[in-house]
Amino acid sequence: MIATREVTYEADGLTMVAHLARPHGDGPWPAVLIGHDGIGLHDYQRRRAEALAEQGYIALAMDYHGGQLFSGNPTAMLARIMPLIADADRMEAIGRAALDVLLAVPGADPGRLAALGYGAGGSIVMELANAGVPFKAVAAIHPGLPAARPEDWTSVMGPILLCTGSEDPICSPDHVLTFTQALEEAGVDWRVNIYGGAKHAFWAQPTNPDGSPTGGTTHTEATVPGVGYHPTHTARAWRAVLDLLDETIGAPSFLPK
Repeated sequence: MIATREVTYEADGLTMVAHLARPHGDGPWPAVLIGHDGIGLHDYQRRRAEALAEQGYIALAMDYHGGQLFSGNPTAMLARIMPLIADADRMEAIGRAALDVLLAVPGADPGRLAALGYGAGGSIVMELANAGVPFKAVAAIHPGLPAARPEDWTSVMGPILLCTGSEDPICSPDHVLTFTQALEEAGVDWRVNIYGGAKHAFWAQPTNPDGSPTGGTTHTEATVPGVGYHPTHTARAWRAVLDLLDETIGAPSFLPK
């Protein structure tokens, strides 16, 4: 059994509406901060928080669009996202506001803290790691990768997992290679999964205008170029995230295995 609730807080001049999921009981629980993709806080990220709670973690799926969802409107999404990911201080401030909410929940264990981010949410959680937030692990799924300067990553305190598709134009294998060379020089523990044939946002299942799944892999709503659904690699990336969390912060030993 788990408990869920929406949490509102102020950040970036907006009222954010995050999704909190936790196991029943008093904790302490390892804590995971989740950053959503550029379209907004999607049900997929809410379900990731709930799935983690079922595994014994407390998880907050942050919001950085003030409750707005940009599905089918890539122009409006890019108008908000592009200035955001170009401003490291702004990303850090948004991420810290959400992190403060998570760690203020009774039972959240600040000594067992990790982050998971999708797309621009991956950029935000990596910016927090870059700034010295003591994450024991960071998983970034098809993020926009920041500047690859080794000196910027020496404050990272735990391993970084990058998951992307071979056909992703935003987080391509070439981008990953350049970035991980900087991580290597900085002494960061890193690992990469590149999924053959996968595009950007490969976890995003296409839906009809009423929100029901199309049953296919091609999006019917407008998206940015290079987006495509790949259910097999979606499951593989999630398994990689769970393995990383289990290795680094672990679920409480008193929970059933």
